[in-house]
Amino acid sequence: MKKIINYITIALLFTGLVACEDMLDPLDENRITTDYIGTDPESAEGILLQGYNKIMNQYQYTEAGTDDAVHNQMDNGYKRMALGELSAQYNPASEWGQFERVFYINKFIEIVNEGTVQWHRDQEVDQLFNDRLLGEALALRGLFHFYILQAHAGVGVSGDLLGIPYIKEFIPPSGNFNIPRLSFQESLDEILADYDEAFELLPTDYSDNEADIDPKYGDVDFGKYKTVNGSQYNLRVSGRIVKALKARLALYAASPSFLNGSGYYEKAATVASELLNDIGGISGLDPNGVVFYDSDDDKDGAEMLWRGSLGNNNSTQEERNFPPSRNGLGQINPTHNIVSAFPMKNGFPATVANGYDPQNPYNNRDPRLLEYIVTNGSSIGGGTINSGLGGGVDRTDSIPELSTTTGYYLKKLLRSDVRLNDDGTTSGKRHFNVYFRYTELFLILAEASNEIGGPMHQVNGISATDVMSAIRERAGITQPDLYLASISSKEQMRDLIRNERRLELSFEGHRFWDIRRWGLPLNETATGYFYDGTNYVELTTVEIRDYPSHAKYLPIPNNEIVKFSMLEQNQGW
Repeated sequence: MKKIINYITIALLFTGLVACEDMLDPLDENRITTDYIGTDPESAEGILLQGYNKIMNQYQYTEAGTDDAVHNQMDNGYKRMALGELSAQYNPASEWGQFERVFYINKFIEIVNEGTVQWHRDQEVDQLFNDRLLGEALALRGLFHFYILQAHAGVGVSGDLLGIPYIKEFIPPSGNFNIPRLSFQESLDEILADYDEAFELLPTDYSDNEADIDPKYGDVDFGKYKTVNGSQYNLRVSGRIVKALKARLALYAASPSFLNGSGYYEKAATVASELLNDIGGISGLDPNGVVFYDSDDDKDGAEMLWRGSLGNNNSTQEERNFPPSRNGLGQINPTHNIVSAFPMKNGFPATVANGYDPQNPYNNRDPRLLEYIVTNGSSIGGGTINSGLGGGVDRTDSIPELSTTTGYYLKKLLRSDVRLNDDGTTSGKRHFNVYFRYTELFLILAEASNEIGGPMHQVNGISATDVMSAIRERAGITQPDLYLASISSKEQMRDLIRNERRLELSFEGHRFWDIRRWGLPLNETATGYFYDGTNYVELTTVEIRDYPSHAKYLPIPNNEIVKFSMLEQNQGW
């Protein structure tokens, strides 16, 4: 951790260089000092903006470490981890490095609290800026601590459920970094405290509409309010986003691997239901949310609760994941495990008894299957993909050593209108990072409300059954949904919600953490399904999963344990 601070101390001197073109003008001795950064608004805000650089988005592909996907490159970190290399010395899922962002944020908070920056010449506008930027910083500090908590909380060698060190100040290189882990509950309380304080300082939404001024701003002049909280800032953290992050945190805390309830299902359900009722409850579920990634227009869709900016035209994700016949590397291979999790179109599980045909396996299935996964005979990138062993003209897509190991390719998150041409040119399209979708919020409410009182239990007028009905109807499940109607117990609904979460949030970086927080088996063998020219044949072992029994909780990095005597390792590591 001390190395991180040395790096940040140097980086802070240059943060202002990217904040404003004016910063290219030379100063005394041609350098920017920390004192200058502490008085110049563009430079100071540049430190805060560093905190936005590492927000987790949907392109993590952690599924390669689960039963949902296999990575076709042997040096992939999640593949190596799943195959048995996970240790305190090698952990691709570690988030300990996020403390770097925490220190950036703490440095910014220090500058704000010193009051040396004048954000605006008008005193009232200056105070509005000061409050909003401080609110952003507190929200981001809580969020990055959540990432660290999610990755490193666990039962320590003492037998206690531990959280993480919670760092609320900028520590200089000569400072004390030998900081003990808080208990899990104490860590949770610290994140919630940052979220709560941030919420009080932030507008619910950034808007140019005078009617959207929060009551907490009193009778502030709208022109001044708009200068600080107008729509030009609508990708920054807002009060609405903070509430959503709070719901996510509460559900995580309530999970069986951690507090197993303890009132946090109630917190998660209450906060989620309040946000969802703001958009009309169940009717607010975006009808186009299944393919939220497939168009430039999706960035402004009702599915987006929080996203990053729309990037330049590129084809990076398609180059990584299109099949080889479409000039891609085909890196992420969905497994037959997740394909089997998609129900029949009538909503019943995909079993022979329910009409599933092993030799016509993708017929009459949940429409999301062909939206999210490239199956044998389906299309992507301008061509039909033959991923079976009888691959024909697209034989390159069916040789496991060179392409798919499972018989499937990824379709979700990729732009269907991208073309990777044979001459090396591409027709790239714009992509945007998604940080939080409303569908996740609906699923948070469903899971929490079911755990509180079962399928029909309502929280602010919404039940788990209501949510599942809306999500499955949007997906194209035949109505009436007779399978959902047969779900009557908390246990049955729990299984259904977990499966729907697996499908709806597939390949967006959730399952790796969900398996652990639910305490589900980590070592489900990855399977495949290939067409041999005559029949479909299941490959029962494409890739093993070899996690130790204590891998439900990931380790604290060993080099941190060695350096700092106050840090306690999780059991088994």
